[in-house]
Amino acid sequence: MHDIVINWFVDFPKNWATFIIAMIPVTELRASIPLAIEVYKLNPFMAWLYSVSGTYFAMVLIVFLLDPISKALSHHVGFFNIFFKWLFQHTKKKNSKKVNKYGSWSIFILAAIPVPILGGLSGAVAAFVFRFPASKSLPLLLLGTMLSGGIILWLTIFLG
Repeated sequence: MHDIVINWFVDFPKNWATFIIAMIPVTELRASIPLAIEVYKLNPFMAWLYSVSGTYFAMVLIVFLLDPISKALSHHVGFFNIFFKWLFQHTKKKNSKKVNKYGSWSIFILAAIPVPILGGLSGAVAAFVFRFPASKSLPLLLLGTMLSGGIILWLTIFLG
């Protein structure tokens, strides 16, 4: 997967490649920070900044656009109706205990955990599914993403 991502963005400027890789749900900043530092040779702060910005940009898109996009696609294509129902039910089932216990801070916790499947974009989907207002969820998503990026940055520098 590492080589596929690198080759796919070979002609992109390094900072934009880092930003875009951080937006991809499978990679997010868990992949973009190590790639930016080890392959693209960006300085650690810039790797962190572009990665956090890319993941956060994707979160903002999810928070504001998931509702109209899911409704439009579900209305016109049966597969998307099934997919979005599953996604929203799955998100509620997996996160309802956290949301009941921690409230909106559960969005921060999801965004701050730098592990596959969980993470920033899952936090953004949860913010949408549980109907947290953008004014409350976006700052928490940003803080969680900054922390997650800091963890990945530290791991990359000291263990990479």
